[in-house]
Amino acid sequence: MIARLTDGVSRRALVLLGLALAAALVAPLFAGDYLLTVLILIFYFAYVGQAWNIMMGFAGQLSLGHALYVGLGAYTAAALYVHFGVGPWIGLLVAVPLAALAGAFIGFLAFRFRVGGVYFAILTIAVAEFARVGFDHLSWTAGSSGLFLPVKQYAHNDLWLLRGSPAMFYYVLLTATVLAFIGCRALLKSRIGYFWLAIREDEQAARAAGIDTFRYKMAAVVISAAMTSFAGVIYAFYYNNLFPEQVFHISRSIEIILGPIVGGVGTLFGPILGAFILTGLAETLTGAMAMLGIDLPGAKQVFYGICLLLVIMALPDGVWPWLARRIGLKERGE
Repeated sequence: MIARLTDGVSRRALVLLGLALAAALVAPLFAGDYLLTVLILIFYFAYVGQAWNIMMGFAGQLSLGHALYVGLGAYTAAALYVHFGVGPWIGLLVAVPLAALAGAFIGFLAFRFRVGGVYFAILTIAVAEFARVGFDHLSWTAGSSGLFLPVKQYAHNDLWLLRGSPAMFYYVLLTATVLAFIGCRALLKSRIGYFWLAIREDEQAARAAGIDTFRYKMAAVVISAAMTSFAGVIYAFYYNNLFPEQVFHISRSIEIILGPIVGGVGTLFGPILGAFILTGLAETLTGAMAMLGIDLPGAKQVFYGICLLLVIMALPDGVWPWLARRIGLKERGE
């Protein structure tokens, strides 16, 4: 298994990957509270960026409503915990299938009736907005008043109930990001991965070659939705409050896709690198403005827009392919 996952990866890439992982493992020992919070955000976006990358980067299906799956995972696990005392890991057994079912529903509507391209993207936005309005009026999840998880002071980290220090959430998200990377690489090098790439490059040619495009596009949507819902569970138990306007808003979906676009859509390292670049710089900007007493609403969104514009103009393939060439790493599969 290890040999398969490292096939085609240069020794230099493995060394750099090992050093990066070692640095990530020891980071909480040296990071202050604010830096640790930023790192948690980075790995959150690195994880959801990889989940979104399966749909767009691998299979070529543009989703602009991925906040839907974050929200379904978050609200399902949080509501089960608040109303019935069900732990988040058990809640995942409901949240993940529910998000996968929502993805399957969207995929079926789109792919069965040959809705693709920008129209598929609009469909994902529409369903996410429908969910936002629905949860805004759903009394079981407290509607627009917000769903609040009970917060207690814990003397130790309770991983089973996801109650504890930020360091615990950091390691959970770091583990999820690493496992997502390994899973994405395995998928990309598998039979389904090559079918996805064929569909992404030319769907009509893939169909003519005998590939069941409907089946494999559905698989991409379902896998991506299921993965994203896990991030929603972590989001709920980390922030301890959920508001439909906040969780399902289209701006949350845009934040998810910016990292992979900046880092490199369709690459393995792109979503991770993009999350470090965008989230790291944006939080640095926010912190600097706070220290200087500057209050500019929307500054972070403007910053995201400038970064995206610069990358599209200078590095249309993303930062990672350019960086990989500069440091002598093999692009494919890294």
